Amino acid sequence: MSEFIAEPAVQISPSRRRRLTKIALWVLGLGLFWLALDLLGVDVKGWLEQLWDSLQAIPTRYTLLAVVFATGQTIGAGVAYYGILKAAYRDEVTLLPVLAAYSAGVAMNGFLPANIGTFITLVMFVAIIPSCTIGGAVAAYLVQKIFYTLAGTFVYLYMFLSVPGTFNVSFGRETSHPAATVSIALGAVVLVALLARILWRQVKKLWAQAKEGGVILSTPKRYLSRVFLPSFFGWLCKVALTAVFLAAFAIPVTFESIMWVFGSGSLANVASFTPGAIGVTQATNALALKTCCDVPNDVAVSYSTAQQLVTTAWDQVVAVVLVVWAFGWTGGKVVVSQSYAEAHAKVKETKEERRRVRDEKKAAKKGAEERPANRDD
Repeated sequence: MSEFIAEPAVQISPSRRRRLTKIALWVLGLGLFWLALDLLGVDVKGWLEQLWDSLQAIPTRYTLLAVVFATGQTIGAGVAYYGILKAAYRDEVTLLPVLAAYSAGVAMNGFLPANIGTFITLVMFVAIIPSCTIGGAVAAYLVQKIFYTLAGTFVYLYMFLSVPGTFNVSFGRETSHPAATVSIALGAVVLVALLARILWRQVKKLWAQAKEGGVILSTPKRYLSRVFLPSFFGWLCKVALTAVFLAAFAIPVTFESIMWVFGSGSLANVASFTPGAIGVTQATNALALKTCCDVPNDVAVSYSTAQQLVTTAWDQVVAVVLVVWAFGWTGGKVVVSQSYAEAHAKVKETKEERRRVRDEKKAAKKGAEERPANRDD
């Protein structure tokens, strides 16, 4: 009777069946994840609807350009990390896993609070590089941030100097009282020297473990070519990305408008503990664009929301592709989940340590205030 049973048109091999099963499980897991977020009060459906509305509001050519520059921004920063870690750990480091680790952190910073994605990246470095320690990963992070600190300083200085009447308002009284100005300047120098001396003790404690992660700084030419230039490339991609979205909403694309968006976005990240600084970013961007270019509030908010939604969504895509490419489905799930758990524990430990130090200072201050009263008794 078996000869009358029709054979299937396409034979599915066991390996292919396993791959299809894994894909189905990933889709199911993603659905359950979105359901869990919805139960926790995260409006996933609303977020997707906003994303779709933003995509419809932007011409397709602008969206395509935006994702190209967003990818370039991630790759530039990731290559800079690779240059730092390659100098420190040599044969233990390859490019693709470092890019995957960095992109995973960037993607998670889009929806996790307190920049926990950055901690995930550092923990992933420890997981994929045998000789790397947390101290070494933190040192690599600090080295990678040198360029962005300089770029951020430039942005803030430009914003400060571009405000009309800055010197008249800020320095008018000081120029009329030179002796007081010199005294204040000397006091500031002494204060900075005292702070540097106190901080140097902590730096020396960390240096023994962290010096490997920052070894590239001992060769300035290598740092310039393998860290500074890739970081600069990523920063230029960010400039181009911002310009594309400004143009999509008919907002003047000028060096001034881009710098004000950069500066306000940076302030939002510092001042907010919401996932991706959402909400705060829109408010600060709107204020900045109103200040520099007199952009209506609704247009500025629409621009800022669209840029954040589209780049956040694209960051997730890039991260998934790179993590799966570097580690495979199973390996990627394991390394990211374990790194997330360890990073979450590290963030919690850091918060508890800060709380403990703060409580000790309060207790010491209270004790110092009570001792004189006891002596009077």
